[in-house]
Amino acid sequence: MRIYLIRHSFTDGNLKRRYIGKTDEDLCPEGVRFLKERIKTNGYPQAERVYVSPMKRCIQTAGLVCPGQKLCIAEAFSECDFGIFEKKSYKELSGCPEYQAWVDSGGTLPFPGGESREEFKRRTLSGFEESVRECERDGVSSAMYIVHGGTIMCIMEKYAFPKKGYFDYQTGNGEGYELIVADSGTGDPGVSFGSAAGRSGIFVSSGEDDRKFDHYIGKNYKKLFSEDKDW
Repeated sequence: MRIYLIRHSFTDGNLKRRYIGKTDEDLCPEGVRFLKERIKTNGYPQAERVYVSPMKRCIQTAGLVCPGQKLCIAEAFSECDFGIFEKKSYKELSGCPEYQAWVDSGGTLPFPGGESREEFKRRTLSGFEESVRECERDGVSSAMYIVHGGTIMCIMEKYAFPKKGYFDYQTGNGEGYELIVADSGTGDPGVSFGSAAGRSGIFVSSGEDDRKFDHYIGKNYKKLFSEDKDW
């Protein structure tokens, strides 16, 4: 199954580098212009089904990226609750002991008054896995997720191969990844283990495009809008 993970375009809070989680901001004019220009110059891939966070910034992005398409809105894909850091920039949080402790932990401590990373991951991955099962049940072979940066990081950390850390999958507004997932053999999404060209741990399908993931680059994802030509 081909997955497109796309982060929403810019909001005012994004431009000011604030922590924007549960705050339901609209796209700012700059965000709309950016997205329209990218659609005109690069275009976005299209998918049979579109899953979207319930936040306005994601719904508005989806309206531009896939106009007229039915949106499957899922609460599980809401951004993380940043607690007392919400709507503040790192500069505004300078000197805050709770923020310094969170930074010193490498981002592993729970957000004070908000979610922990583990809570956020459980929520996100539960929703993602359920959506993939829905697609498999309905015979859908491609799905787009227009969501948040943190949501994408959770999914990529779990399902991208070769394995990297959570923060390695940070992506800019309006950008994202293309990811291949397969039935793990347990009825849940995962990475199937193939044997093309002596490689292991990579999904191998009967499709020519999907085989390129395995044989040529040894991974099951690529960045959208990337200049990387080894794909």
